[in-house]
Amino acid sequence: MQVAVDWINGWVWSPALVYLCLAVGLYFSVRTRFLQVRHVGEMVRQMFSGKSSSAGVSSFQALTIALSGRVGTGNIAGVATAIGFGGPGAIFWMWMVAFLGAATAYIESTLGQIYKTEHHGLYRGGPAYFIEKGLGWRAYAIVFAVATLIACGVLLPGVQTNSIAAGMQNAFGIAPAVTGTLIVILLGLIIFGGVRRIAQVTQIVVPFMALGYILAAAVVVLLNIEKLPGVISLIVSSAFGVEAGFGAMIGLAIQWGVKRGVYSNEAGQGTGPHAAAAAEVSHPAAQGLVQAFSIYVDTLFVCTATAFMILITGTYNVTGADGTQVFTGLANIAAGTGFTQAAMESVLPGFGAVFVAIALFFFAFTTVLAYYYIAETNLAYLTRNIRSDALMFVLRIALIGSALYGCVRTSDLAWGLGDIGVGIMAWLNIVAILVLQKPAMLALKDYEAQQAKGRIQPVFDPRALGIENADLWVKRADKRDGRA
Repeated sequence: MQVAVDWINGWVWSPALVYLCLAVGLYFSVRTRFLQVRHVGEMVRQMFSGKSSSAGVSSFQALTIALSGRVGTGNIAGVATAIGFGGPGAIFWMWMVAFLGAATAYIESTLGQIYKTEHHGLYRGGPAYFIEKGLGWRAYAIVFAVATLIACGVLLPGVQTNSIAAGMQNAFGIAPAVTGTLIVILLGLIIFGGVRRIAQVTQIVVPFMALGYILAAAVVVLLNIEKLPGVISLIVSSAFGVEAGFGAMIGLAIQWGVKRGVYSNEAGQGTGPHAAAAAEVSHPAAQGLVQAFSIYVDTLFVCTATAFMILITGTYNVTGADGTQVFTGLANIAAGTGFTQAAMESVLPGFGAVFVAIALFFFAFTTVLAYYYIAETNLAYLTRNIRSDALMFVLRIALIGSALYGCVRTSDLAWGLGDIGVGIMAWLNIVAILVLQKPAMLALKDYEAQQAKGRIQPVFDPRALGIENADLWVKRADKRDGRA
């Protein structure tokens, strides 16, 4: 079974998908005239504007739900792996894929907003919704929803909790079964409270965990500040094969940097639009810009914090394509969380393992919450014409069971199956947003035109732009203009 799963994964997550994500990001950057540069100020402004409603969450809450999925164990272990197999230059290509991926995140998240619907009093949306409503490809949308439901609802949660259990055992000697029991209780208290409780938790936990981690990394960097210019020079020179020690690794630097960057920030994978659609905003482009900024937070801030810690302390190894050690700074330690723990320990002895374990707990736990929300949204799509309370209960129990299983058992097979699900999501979503990009582009043009006329908070009427099947926005426009 494992062999078959690995073989399928080799095809699903082939270099074609990795470089397609990069190419699509470049394409949308050009098409939007590099909105990720032009609208940075507006991204920050919109992040803190707007309030939640009975049907939707605030822009900031939607951002934190999306970030809870983007910022995960990959920000610690994934960055270390990129350095371990791609060299320091991989970090430059992670930055590049984040910069370009912000434009992709705008497109998919704006589409999620345009075609969102109201289901049992809550906003719902995402690729399954905009594929059906925007393209009319219902069978295609069902395939996406099923793949997402299985991947996020059943397979991936256990992988994240396995990381939590391992970290807690290494740092505090806590048995995995005890950690699993705690996680089950916390998950139950949150996910049985629905999307609003998830939003309430993530808006507190996500900023706290991200800022805390970045500040801790800053301490490590500041205590070695004289080495920072050299580290930045090493990253850039290695990225283009100029640095002597890593000159032959330019291909691996690009491959691992792009792959880990895409996997970390998830731009184009179709996860972000689910949270984006839940936001209560006056114009879809506003939330698209907020979600574009989430890519920066994930990769340019959190991943960079990990990279600088590791590189500035020299606690890493680099393995070439042929398996030989190109650089050895941490003998007998495999690429992964150990690099980050060693970096922290080198500056703050006795604190590194504990801090990384706590960071892993928050990063991974909030990722499980995001998985649940995404799975719930796709189940709501599949069951929107029937009463689904019982099925929602089954989903919650299945996710909690997966989380508990992940704590007490290794989950290599689940990782493989989950990766297949996420990879299929990415392929399906990228095809969809390439075909359905026009409404998102029209929304951006409309948003900018209204701002140019002095409207600080633009409003949206899809009929004026020739966008069809955006029924919720039509009703809102009629109500706003007194026609309802």
